[in-house]
Formats: sequence, C-alpha cells, structure tokens
Amino acid sequence: MQENFEIVAVARNDAGKGASRRLRRTGMVPGIIYGGDTDPVMVATKHNELIQHLEHEAFYSHILTVKVDGKAEKVVLRDLQRHPAKPFVTHFDLQRVSAKDPIKMNVPLHFVGEDVAPGVKAGGDVSHVMTDVEVICLPKDLPEYVEVDVSGMEIGDMIHLSELKLPAGVELTLPTDEEHDQPVVSLHAPRVAEEEDEGEAAADEAGEE
Repeated sequence: MQENFEIVAVARNDAGKGASRRLRRTGMVPGIIYGGDTDPVMVATKHNELIQHLEHEAFYSHILTVKVDGKAEKVVLRDLQRHPAKPFVTHFDLQRVSAKDPIKMNVPLHFVGEDVAPGVKAGGDVSHVMTDVEVICLPKDLPEYVEVDVSGMEIGDMIHLSELKLPAGVELTLPTDEEHDQPVVSLHAPRVAEEEDEGEAAADEAGEE
C-alpha cells in the first residue's frame, strides 16, 4: 500500500547563510522548490516533521505533496543535506512534477525469498550487488520499490538488470543489452568454503612440486 506524504511548509524571503542559521535555531529547515513553469520558491518546514518523513524508505522515491502557505503542489525529493557531525537536516530540495512529463527516480530494490532459496539452504550467501535502480516513468506509474525474487537461486546463480520485473509503464535508465547487463544479486558459496578450496588447491600444487 502506498504512503501519502505531505510536507507543510511556509515561504521565506531571507536568503543567505545567516538567515538559514537563524531559521534552524527556531526548529525549521530551509529548502527550495524548483522546476516546472514556475519560479523557484524558498521555503521552510519543521525539522521534527521532516525527520519523521525521512524515517520511511518510500519518502525518498515517492510523489510527495508540499503545501506552501496552504497551496499544494506535487513534488519529489531531489537533494537532502545533513550536518556532518550532528543528526540534523540542514537543507532540502524539492522538484515539481507534472502528470504528463516522465521523471527519473531511484527506487529501492526489495529482495524476497532469501530464506527459501535452494542455494541459501545449501549454505550459500546472497550478495546484493545493487540496492536501488534508476527508472523513468510518468509520476502516476512511479513504484515505491522493485521486488527481486531470489527464491529459486542456486549457488553460482545471478540475477541481472534485464531479468527485473518492472510495473507497466516503468523502464530502467541503464542499458540491459548483453554487453552492459549488470548483475543485481548473486548467490555464492560461503567464503570459508572458498578459502578451504583455495588452500587445498595450493597444498596439491605444493605436493606435486
């Protein structure tokens, strides 16, 4: 089920580092809304409310609603700046979206079936080569995540980009031809077993010498 995220913001007129510092002291986070056929607008929202949104994975790959002084717009989160040493968000960027214009977004990969995969039951380890993928689609088709079913994987198996099952209207931005088809997840033998095999091979070679 999709989440409905709403950011309540107010317009701000003061620009510059000094104004932003003063704003943060009041518990607000400065941000900007840009894109579309409208001029950029400087805004601010409550830090504690924004932090609550950021706890949800879907917030980063979702069509959001931002209300600025009561007026609502559809946007996506494009950038987020955090304090280097403290758990504070210092700035955020929102981009307007149009229902008729395709957008590019990174969406997370959700891996399912690891507990029943034959290769895992045989002692293998699953390696997530990618954790998200960039897709292009209309806003209405944007998925919160792409599911990757690994339940049938054996030791030595891989799932590539071209094998991902995408919702209707959604395409990957990366090429998936044979030359560029990147692996998404692999299932390999345990590292200990690999090291033992390497050790036995080295011992055999030494014996032959």
